[in-house]
Amino acid sequence: MKFLRFFILFFICFSVWNCTQTKKETIQPKAEPAIIKKEDEKKKLVIKKEITPSWDTLTKKNAQEFFKKYGELNKETKVIIKTSFGNIKLKLYNDTPIHRANFIFLTKIKYFNTAYFYRVTKGFVVQGGDSDLQSTARFRKKYQHYRLKPEIRKRRRHRYGSLAAAKDAENNPKKLSSPFNFYIVQSKNGAKHLDGNHTVFGEVISGFSTIEKIAQVRVGSDDWPLVDIPMTVEIIE
Repeated sequence: MKFLRFFILFFICFSVWNCTQTKKETIQPKAEPAIIKKEDEKKKLVIKKEITPSWDTLTKKNAQEFFKKYGELNKETKVIIKTSFGNIKLKLYNDTPIHRANFIFLTKIKYFNTAYFYRVTKGFVVQGGDSDLQSTARFRKKYQHYRLKPEIRKRRRHRYGSLAAAKDAENNPKKLSSPFNFYIVQSKNGAKHLDGNHTVFGEVISGFSTIEKIAQVRVGSDDWPLVDIPMTVEIIE
């Protein structure tokens, strides 16, 4: 009888111990998700690094050197501006290499796709490259509102269809160009009074009718069109 009781007690203890071991064994696999999570985090870090290109190092201090090197690797000279009024094709000059490279750079990073033709002075110029959007402001802030040294050439005059860089009129004795703002001469008589003060770095090769249509829009007292004129700029060749 004692032997039977001892046997039953032993059997119960063994069963309890076996269940405990089974639970411990089933609990152990829960450590695996932590490993998976770390691998996922590593993948995210790799993706984040790939999104930021190593060449995108433009700052206010290195702008001239940056565009000298960028221009050597990006030799495109023709772009197209698309608007709701039609398209404008531009040829950029090789003898203004920094301004050409800058325009190509801003086109490739799609800065101009956030901008408008924001100033229209009929009989004078249509000016683009800015907007009141936060996306435009973020681009400018990212690149520290850099400026470009002028590349004024005697033979590059302000004729009908000339493409030139805008600049600050005051406190700018070195005639530094805005890299973001440009204008196209709409006056058929040109704008000779601007020669020697602004860098002319390209010209319209087609789309003069589009310029004329833009020049007809209604504007406010600050020459800003009452209806925004967004643009999309793309490389042709």
